[in-house]
Amino acid sequence: MATFSSLGFLVLIFLGILGSSHGQLKLNFYSKSCPKAEKIIQGYVQKHIPNAPSLAAALLRMQFHDCFVRGCDASVLLNSTKSTGNQTEKVAIPNQTLRGFSFIDGVKKIVEAECPGVVSCADIVALVARDSVVVTGGPYWKVPTGRRDGRISNASEALADIPAPTSNFTRLQSSFAKKGLDLKDLVLLSGAHTIGVSHCPSFSSRLYNFTGTFGTQDPSLDNEYAANLKAKKCKSVNDNTTIVEMDPGSFKTFDLSYFKLLLKRRGLFQSDAALTTSSTTKSYINQLVKGSLKEFYAEFAQAMEKMGRIEVKTGSNGEIRKQCALVN
Repeated sequence: MATFSSLGFLVLIFLGILGSSHGQLKLNFYSKSCPKAEKIIQGYVQKHIPNAPSLAAALLRMQFHDCFVRGCDASVLLNSTKSTGNQTEKVAIPNQTLRGFSFIDGVKKIVEAECPGVVSCADIVALVARDSVVVTGGPYWKVPTGRRDGRISNASEALADIPAPTSNFTRLQSSFAKKGLDLKDLVLLSGAHTIGVSHCPSFSSRLYNFTGTFGTQDPSLDNEYAANLKAKKCKSVNDNTTIVEMDPGSFKTFDLSYFKLLLKRRGLFQSDAALTTSSTTKSYINQLVKGSLKEFYAEFAQAMEKMGRIEVKTGSNGEIRKQCALVN
C-alpha cells in the first residue's frame, strides 16, 4: 500500500510539473515581475496609433496570423536566418502584407528598458492588438498574460494554417476547428474586417477569372459592387498595389456595417461571402445585425479572449526573447 501511495504521490508531482509547464494565462501576470508593463504598452499605443490609425487593423491581423500558426507565441515576428536557410512565417504569402513589426519592436524596446527579459513578445502582440483597437474607438477585451515566445517559425506552416481569403466554408470551418474555435468564433472574428484594408490580389480572381477562365466573375458577388471595384479600384487583374477598404464607407469604424454588407453580397473576399453559405453562420450574422453594437462588442471580446489562448506556451515552455525578431 505504501508503494502505491508513494507512486500516487509521484504521479501527482509529475502532473503538477506538467500542469505548470502548460499553465494558465492570468490577468496581471506581470503585477510583481514588471508592474508597469501594461501601462507602458498602453501609453505607447495611445501616443502613436492616433497618428496612424490604420495600424490598429494591421496589429489585430498580426495577432490573428500569429495565433493560427503554432499558437500565440510571437513566431510570426521571427526573421529568416541566413545561417540555417530557414524561411520563417514572415515571408509566407499570407504574411507578406503584414505590417506593424517596427511598432512591436518599439514597444519591446521600452518594456525591456523597464524590465529586461521579463515580458514576452507574444504578450506584447496580444496587448498591442487590444489597446490599438480601443484607441480607435473599438471594443475592449481582457488580455490575460503569461505567454512565452516560441523558438520555431516556418513559412510552410503559415501557408498551411492561415485561412486564405479564397477559402470556402468547409475550409474555414476546419481551420478554425483545428484551433478550438467554433462557427460563432468564425463569424465574430471575421467581424474584424469592419476595419482595415486589403490589396487587389486577395480577391481580384472574383472579378476577372473566377472559374479559371478570364472574364468570369464570382456569381455570389453583388454586380454593382463588382462593377465599382473594377472601375475604381482593381482596374486590371495584374494590379498588386491598389488599397481597397474591406468595409467601404466605414473602414475606420468598428461597427456592424461589415455584417450588413455580407447580407447584401458585398463581402470583399470569398471567405467573407462563404459565411453566408451556411445556415448556422448566416443566422449568427442576422442576429448580430438585428442586435446592438454593444452586444457585438461583448461577443467579439469573448472570441478574442478565446483566440488569444490558442496553444499558448507558458511555465517553462518557450523563452522570453530579448529582441522580438530573433531567438535568444
